[in-house]
Amino acid sequence: MKQNLIAGDWMDGENAAENLNPADLSDVIGAYAHASVDQVNDAVAAARAALPKWAMASPQVRADLLEAVAAELFARKDEIGTVLAREEGKTLAEAIGETARAAQVFRFFAGEAIRVAGDAIASVRPDVDVDVVREPVGVVGLITPWNFPIAIPAWKIAPALAYGNTVVFKPADLTPGSAHILAEILHKAGVPAGVFNLVMGRGSVVGQTIVDHPHVDAVSFTGSVPVGRAMAVHAAKGMKKLQMEMGGKNPMVIMDDADLDIAVPTVLNGAFFSTGQRCTASSRIIVQAGIHDAFVDRLATEMLALNIGNPLDAKTQIGPVVSENQIQGNLGYVDLARSEGAEVIGGERLNRDTEGFYQAPAMFLGATNDMRSSREEIFGPCASIIKVADFDEALATANDTEFGLSSGICTSSLKFAREFKKRSQAGMVMVNLPTAGVDYHVPFGGRKGSSYGSREQGRYAAEFYTIVKTAYSFAG
Repeated sequence: MKQNLIAGDWMDGENAAENLNPADLSDVIGAYAHASVDQVNDAVAAARAALPKWAMASPQVRADLLEAVAAELFARKDEIGTVLAREEGKTLAEAIGETARAAQVFRFFAGEAIRVAGDAIASVRPDVDVDVVREPVGVVGLITPWNFPIAIPAWKIAPALAYGNTVVFKPADLTPGSAHILAEILHKAGVPAGVFNLVMGRGSVVGQTIVDHPHVDAVSFTGSVPVGRAMAVHAAKGMKKLQMEMGGKNPMVIMDDADLDIAVPTVLNGAFFSTGQRCTASSRIIVQAGIHDAFVDRLATEMLALNIGNPLDAKTQIGPVVSENQIQGNLGYVDLARSEGAEVIGGERLNRDTEGFYQAPAMFLGATNDMRSSREEIFGPCASIIKVADFDEALATANDTEFGLSSGICTSSLKFAREFKKRSQAGMVMVNLPTAGVDYHVPFGGRKGSSYGSREQGRYAAEFYTIVKTAYSFAG
């Protein structure tokens, strides 16, 4: 059984759960311990006790630790990627790439650990000096989702440690395997006892205890909108610093002047790859009338030709949905779109050689932006196709959503591209590129109901993982 890591020791939980391969339910990846409430409390106490020494540690110590983790992740990316593909269902190539991305994140923040900058500001008073410095925020609770089970933990854990915080980490209970390997690597690299703690289990138990704990100073969460909204209420009661990345209903606009050789692969990738299980997925395809029919015909042909199968098979382009609950939710939205008047192409449940959660990607033709299937996040390989007359209608439709994570446009017009980048109400905007996928050294996050708090990744991570202190000195 895979154990929790608390105060530097590996410990059994109050029970355990099997981690199953969604592509082959007979493949058991392992049994993973679920922490009790008392164990979560012990992890927080360990993080609190370890905080003073770690916060004052040399930046070089922190940089060396993160560099060692990065090196181990790079060296073992094929092995870890295989575990990731088995537990989450994304293709092996994607899973290996995600592991390499996690390594890049740790390497980036190894450098940032020794580049924590401040400011010396001239005072308006004579003989007075002003220094502005960044200090660790404290004990940080990290709660991560199942869809990127090593990359998202990496982009939370690495900056937390780089800036001198201590960590209590709860991975998704659907995909604990990759996170557990990452914890093993951190332990092997010599992270001091209590500085990093792994507590696995249900969000309603482990996650809730972290959010409610009075000695947790900040919480970074990636997950669903309903959970995030409830979490915000609890975090506010404890006056905790809070960062949340939640849902998306991301638009991809296809203008009449778009190059179909760019637009079709862009939408295939953004809408259907990773089984659509990305908060940045293109789930609303907003197509100008003049190109609509040609675009839809080609997209449908290429979508239906995608190879859906076991993620460990090199020919597979799309793996399974992560769980039975998720695929049932997806199929419910397929039925909903049909009942709302859309023509559904694809979307059916598939049988393969092994028992798993396979679903064909789906297009909802003739959709309108006021349909529930066009407004609610599905988190599956489903995309609404919405026809519009011109750029202004396309922009208005793209912005007509409670979400604002990512958006995109395919066009050959510099004017349209420039206007869309300026006026799109999203945190990330793509031109002739999929809505999904950003580099590890740039800020990630959205607007409106998609995000709350400061950005993740890159140098902008310092905004969440540090607090600013202003210090005055009188030299007279």
